[in-house]
Amino acid sequence: MELKQEMAKNLLNATSLSARTKLLHQVGVSLYNTSHGFYEEEVKKTLQQFPGGSIDLQKEDNGIGILTLNNPSKMNAFSGVMMLQLLEKVIELENWTEGKGLIVRGAKNTFSSGSDLNAVKALGTPQDGVALSMFMQNTLTRFMRLPLISVALIQGRALGGGAEFTTACDFRLMTPESEIRFVHKEMGIIPSWGGASRLVEIIGSRQALKVLSGALKLNSEKALNIGMVEEVLQSSDETKSLEEAQEWLMQFVNGPPEVIRALKKSVCSGRELYLEEALQNERDLLGTVWGGPANLEAIARKGKFNK
Repeated sequence: MELKQEMAKNLLNATSLSARTKLLHQVGVSLYNTSHGFYEEEVKKTLQQFPGGSIDLQKEDNGIGILTLNNPSKMNAFSGVMMLQLLEKVIELENWTEGKGLIVRGAKNTFSSGSDLNAVKALGTPQDGVALSMFMQNTLTRFMRLPLISVALIQGRALGGGAEFTTACDFRLMTPESEIRFVHKEMGIIPSWGGASRLVEIIGSRQALKVLSGALKLNSEKALNIGMVEEVLQSSDETKSLEEAQEWLMQFVNGPPEVIRALKKSVCSGRELYLEEALQNERDLLGTVWGGPANLEAIARKGKFNK
């Protein structure tokens, strides 16, 4: 077994990878840097001036994390400090090697109303808006690439940036009375956290254009019909709906962490890379689990059944 694993490791190291594939492999790599005119430390100093709320992370022993947007007095709107904390939690999750799944939810039975208007008003120039856009696109792209299967539990309302955040999750679940709405047009702007691009991938360009240009209110039935969400949960109760979401997610994360994480990575590469690069990446990921403990145990178990 050790020989097989060593061969797989050597194969992985010897593989010729494209620049894009290397970026996807590296933990903590962002879309934008100083070459794009993005100066992260300056943006952080600006965001630090807008306190309020918190981003809370609970990591369970079963490998499922619960990320809570916690600013209930403002419908869990993102303050500047919360945007900074979100990046900190993403970095923590990038280093959580035992993790398999993640549920994103809002405190007090509502998801998020987007950006805190106090911060929005203060960041009034196009340069401010673009800098904030690059910061949040960096964070949510790293979030999307986490080797964890993620689901947004949408209770109450997910508006503006809150709606955009749901698109960075692999799946979305809604409670019966909840609502998703991209309200950007009514604010005289467009989505800037990557939400429009991800929405096209989720529901297609025609539906995305309707949802964005109409600032449509997507109740649970409408969202389900257009493929925005996977399922409408039975309960609107905060505790019960979280239990339902955990049960729903468990069917996809039940298994060894190394296998679940490799599966998520392979899907990410299939989404972001050209076919040839994605196939090579899939091959290399296979080398990390073939002949591993889970693989050998499964083979032994099947062998018993076949006798």
